[in-house]
Amino acid sequence: KIADTGVNHTFEASSELIDLKIGYGTQNFKFEPAMSLTDCEKAIRNGAKLVETIHLSGTNIIGFGEMGIGNTTAAAALFCKYTNTSVQEAVGMGTGLSSEGVTHKIMVISEAIQHHHNAQSPLDILATFGGFEIATMAGAMLKAAELKMVILIDGFIATSALLAAHAINSDVLDYCIASHLSNENGHKKMLQTLGLSPVLKLDLRLGEGTGAAIAYPLIESAVRFMNEMSSFETAGVTTSAQAETIA
Repeated sequence: KIADTGVNHTFEASSELIDLKIGYGTQNFKFEPAMSLTDCEKAIRNGAKLVETIHLSGTNIIGFGEMGIGNTTAAAALFCKYTNTSVQEAVGMGTGLSSEGVTHKIMVISEAIQHHHNAQSPLDILATFGGFEIATMAGAMLKAAELKMVILIDGFIATSALLAAHAINSDVLDYCIASHLSNENGHKKMLQTLGLSPVLKLDLRLGEGTGAAIAYPLIESAVRFMNEMSSFETAGVTTSAQAETIA
């Protein structure tokens, strides 16, 4: 399913599209908060309600991905604010910026952080620097943890949503699996900050939930091995046979 959390376009109704639109894009956080606290809270509630509906359908595992333009900038800013990481360490090429583009990106984020230095609470930081999709994912992750679901974390953007969720309630980490290590510059340190080890490292930069989708069969396989694989005892392997096999 695809959820529209704030695309600058009005879509026709579709069974594959979930309308969670907060607005037609966020504001330029270089000059003003990306969204109001009210809109941020609404996005968090939207994510929570969506997950609750999915959970009621019978699933206990969920993965999040995103499609957005410029949202590695938002994710890097959130990373800096939530963890006191330097802007230089947090910023990467995104979808393929030149070195000059990366330098400009660092400058914009640095100026924005200085401009909004009073944003300190987890919610204020998310509203000031986040995107509607990031706030919605953060709310979804918090609800998924509350429902004791397994949460598959995708790449750089999804992990920034987890940073926000973690800042609101650190217990969310107990339910999270980092599906992969993105090729985006700051993702490795972002995961290290959260104490998560990625299942895969495939140099993915695509996003859109691809890492979570690829990791899912591995996690399902691990669960099956734990629950269904025969032990020596159930397979009727004797102690002497074990010793002979090992020898």
